[in-house]
Amino acid sequence: MVLLHVKHGDESQFLLETTGRVSIEDLTQEVTKIYNGRLKVQRLCAEMESLAEHGIFLPPNMQGLTDEQIEELKLTDEWAKKCIPSGGSTFKKDDIGRRNGHAPNEKMKQVLKATVEEAKAVISKKQVEANVCVTTCMVKDALDQLRGAVMIVYPMGLPPYDPIRMEFENKEDLSGTQAALEIVEEPEAQLWWAAKELKRTNQLSDYVGKNEKTKIIIKIQKKGQGAPAREPVISSEEHKQMILFYHRRQEELKKLEENDDDSFLDSEWADSHALKRHFHGVKDIKWRPR
Repeated sequence: MVLLHVKHGDESQFLLETTGRVSIEDLTQEVTKIYNGRLKVQRLCAEMESLAEHGIFLPPNMQGLTDEQIEELKLTDEWAKKCIPSGGSTFKKDDIGRRNGHAPNEKMKQVLKATVEEAKAVISKKQVEANVCVTTCMVKDALDQLRGAVMIVYPMGLPPYDPIRMEFENKEDLSGTQAALEIVEEPEAQLWWAAKELKRTNQLSDYVGKNEKTKIIIKIQKKGQGAPAREPVISSEEHKQMILFYHRRQEELKKLEENDDDSFLDSEWADSHALKRHFHGVKDIKWRPR
């Protein structure tokens, strides 16, 4: 199997196992699906952490308003009575004014948080360091687990405008957000390796050869962005180790030079005193002619 280390820009994303016989068309679709799926899991985890702390989303016309403004405008949250968490709720005001503050009880909160932590571990970039590959099935399982946890805590469902429900239904509106810039739509996706664009009409083996025991770094990006920056000849960690080695070597050489200087001075001092002892009293010797 060919091992792919997928990056976006200079950031590691995930590892993927494939074969040299795979078409670049199929590979691009798979890489893009995992890449965007991981982003969806990240967005859901962030919103579910807020759900656990502050309850469901407020209606759009009530968000950001103070209690006095809501009362003055006579606005009501019709979904608050429908979307009650299992086991009741505890009030914890959302200072941002996005959620209604009726959070799940401690037991249900832990159901949400534990599931979030498990999902985050699956799509974590630390999987690269652990040499663990990610698959589309793993991402799908993480999404299913998150959906299941929400159904346990909110069996009646969430309001149609809640971003968590919209994510699960693939109706999320990310326009104007940083999250929208991170997504790479499949038709616009390009894969690059060694500053070469991988053409969709080719196979991976056309670029990396027939060796199935190969590990390469590929980069995913949108069309029209040009060739991504080449990977450094040595990694940042290797560069760091080289600098540390050089620094230690310099310190060792410096100590050796200091020791040599001290030895030389000690030797000079010893020689001078030996000469003094040898010639001590020479001035008192009287020479007599023969």
